[in-house]
Amino acid sequence: MIRKNIFDPLVLSEIAIKGLQEIKGKDIVRMDLQKIDTAITDYFVICTGTSDRHVQALADSVEDFMRDKTGSRPIAREGYQKGEWVLLDFTHVIVHIFLQERREFFRLEALWGDAEIENIPDL
Repeated sequence: MIRKNIFDPLVLSEIAIKGLQEIKGKDIVRMDLQKIDTAITDYFVICTGTSDRHVQALADSVEDFMRDKTGSRPIAREGYQKGEWVLLDFTHVIVHIFLQERREFFRLEALWGDAEIENIPDL
């Protein structure tokens, strides 16, 4: 049996995605930034929530999954109180959880257009 290194950035992004899927996150994408010299992380995981409470619940779920699977917590957590855009920084993976209008405004997928983008199916 092949064991995955739980601290591999790809595996960390998969754990974050499972946390988002658990709470029915919408339009999840994983952006591979590893080949971009100016990138600040290896992966962005981006998701849309349907309300401020849903955005907060998604963030809580990602934090719970990461803590349960790896023992790690984000080194930074921004925007939780407003619930319009929550950023969770796990060093090699940064999770962005947006309300739809905020996601459309900031357009991270376009801003980091050189990244490989993988669309994750909604559950």
